[in-house]
Amino acid sequence: MVFDLDLIKKLYAAMPSHIAEARKLTGKPLTLAEKILYSHLFERAKRAYERGKDYVDFAPDRVAMQDATAQMALLQFMTCGRSQVAVPSTVHCDHLIQAKTGANEDLKTALDVNKEVYDFLASISNKYGIGFWKPGAGIIHQVVLENYAFPGGMMIGTDSHTPNAGGLGMVAIGVGGADAVDVMAGLAWELKMPKLIGVKLTGKLSGWTSAKDVILRVAGILTVKGGTGAIVEYFGEGADSLSATGKGTICNMGAEIGATCSVFGYDKKMADYLIATGRAEVASLADGIREHLRPDAEVYADPARYYDQLIEINLDELEPHVNGPFTPDLAWPISKFAEAVKANNWPEKLEVALIGSCTNSSYEDISRSASLAKQAIDKKLKTKAEFTITPGSEVVRYTIEKDGFLKTFDQIGGIVLANACGPCIGQWARHIDDPNRKNSIITSFNRNFAKRNDGYASTHAFVASPELVTAFAIAGNLTFNPLKDKLTNTEGKEVMLDEPTGVELPPKGFSVDDPGYQGPAADGTGVQVIVKSDSQRLQLLEAFTPWEGTDLKGLKLLIKAKGKCTTDHISMAGPWLKFRGHLDNISNNMLIGAINFFNDKTDSVKNELTGEYGPVPATQRAYKAAGIGSVVVGDENYGEGSSREHAAMEPRHLGVRAIVVRSFARIHETNLKKQGMLALTFANKEDYDKIQEDDSFDITGLTSFVPGKSLTLVANHKDGSKDSITLNHTYNEQQIEWFKAGGALNVIRKQFAGN
Repeated sequence: MVFDLDLIKKLYAAMPSHIAEARKLTGKPLTLAEKILYSHLFERAKRAYERGKDYVDFAPDRVAMQDATAQMALLQFMTCGRSQVAVPSTVHCDHLIQAKTGANEDLKTALDVNKEVYDFLASISNKYGIGFWKPGAGIIHQVVLENYAFPGGMMIGTDSHTPNAGGLGMVAIGVGGADAVDVMAGLAWELKMPKLIGVKLTGKLSGWTSAKDVILRVAGILTVKGGTGAIVEYFGEGADSLSATGKGTICNMGAEIGATCSVFGYDKKMADYLIATGRAEVASLADGIREHLRPDAEVYADPARYYDQLIEINLDELEPHVNGPFTPDLAWPISKFAEAVKANNWPEKLEVALIGSCTNSSYEDISRSASLAKQAIDKKLKTKAEFTITPGSEVVRYTIEKDGFLKTFDQIGGIVLANACGPCIGQWARHIDDPNRKNSIITSFNRNFAKRNDGYASTHAFVASPELVTAFAIAGNLTFNPLKDKLTNTEGKEVMLDEPTGVELPPKGFSVDDPGYQGPAADGTGVQVIVKSDSQRLQLLEAFTPWEGTDLKGLKLLIKAKGKCTTDHISMAGPWLKFRGHLDNISNNMLIGAINFFNDKTDSVKNELTGEYGPVPATQRAYKAAGIGSVVVGDENYGEGSSREHAAMEPRHLGVRAIVVRSFARIHETNLKKQGMLALTFANKEDYDKIQEDDSFDITGLTSFVPGKSLTLVANHKDGSKDSITLNHTYNEQQIEWFKAGGALNVIRKQFAGN
């Protein structure tokens, strides 16, 4: 079936006039991103919007939620007063399946362990008109690409890798659950008009190089925060030569550079993919307005005039890359990787190689990896590392089984995991003799922060293309370079791996018995959503308390976080995923991964009430019980990584009043604002150094809190001295109302209560 066909027809019919109007307003030719953004304004524009400055109200076409974040999003939505979602929305059960022994057993276990949550998500989806993708159907981003993504569309999703849909020319943006509630409730969705980074691709990929290497190279150029506040737009003949799923891989990992999203212009490769996935009607409609689904000709001719930053990459010259460890922007061309491994004393022996995930689980990816597995069989090579395969969807899994790829992987000892996120998000019961032993793994996933995949700080995780990961699995050593090094087979002969080969789309077409979709009831009025009062997995929400109307005085320092503090540090995934629907229980993981500046330890902070050191959540609960607010101080790009709003809701729930940092990652800053938190930055970044462990704080200027006007943090030191520190913010008038009301949801409730 083709989803949203009427919606797409209506959008495409209006796009030409919207784009013409936008050209008049801006007085210039338009990039693709601008065409899509101006075609999705909540209300007609009266002027051009300034990139990186103006807040703009948008009307996305749809919302997608994965099971871990959907719980909190829908718990919020069910309190807002609507009987049905206002835009097409879906829930995808992909995060709660733990990889342990193999697909079948792991899925059975998940269905049993998570029954309460799955039943809740199925029933609430049924009630409010939301499409439900059952456990085992696949990873949200692959399922969206196969069913919902379309050129020129706009989507938000409660997962940071939502931009994967940019592979089909869609502006798809990761958000927190409160943003999803806005759109599902039919309200405007607010975003600061993004800046634009253009990436011109010339040449064509060949040999060992793949689409994955494009984004690994871009990550090395821009770093984990270089794309913050920007849409990355890829164009050029090199872009048109990439498969749609290859484009999706690049857009998916744009989250690792902090980009708002990434997007490619509509081309034949996208049309081919739409047709192959049963959406020939959508391809035909897109062909009819093709010129509006690509940048204007003038942009192609002189891109430096139209983008805020321009990067050029020649695919003919691009090397395969390996990124890591511990950060996805530490980029190594394969020709220099072995040297880096030795120079940095990273463990050379490879213990596990993992391919698949939402980033790299397409038919093309699997076929190229399978070509290497077939070579290993033919050349009498055996894998020397544990090797796992994670299909992105049941459609992909069924098709690669039908076409014999799974049998090939099985012959070299590969283990097929469930169609779910699994090890990519820490849902991996890894078998290791000593968790404290330094070890190396390599994946075709997107993130490799410490503890991200298996929970072990000692694990050095690297990221590469599926074909390179497969080659490393065969070699079992990270100093191996498949482009030039030989391997010794079981007969003692030296052999080389040939370049991988593959096909973009299955020659016999995609097949599936049951894709795993469950449509909602036509009328959900009588559907009951049951949450047990004693549940440890689900908890109905209570409204947060509005601001008391005064400056904040006598706040304690909860933690001064040192260095990288991602949403994984603030609210870990892995075993904590089971509490994503229970705010109080999951708050027991708040900031337990952050490094305390004053003792270089995790989950160990000073309780100013007792003078003793203890866990971060317990310390904050003690402050809350005593009626004392607190402040969290952080470093650069605080909250990078996942879109999980729990990282904002937990501090709010436990009584933290302000997060003060050198800089924020975009999604986390927005999530904090949505929950009525103060998200503030040091006007002078060196003032971070003035914060002392025993400080108490006053935040002044709140009684005249307005856009563009700084606030003041008074740090009262133990010796009686004090520092007055200027704090900047990016709040607009609407966001200040969220703060005053105690959160955006309180504002929404009031709006619907008055209707």
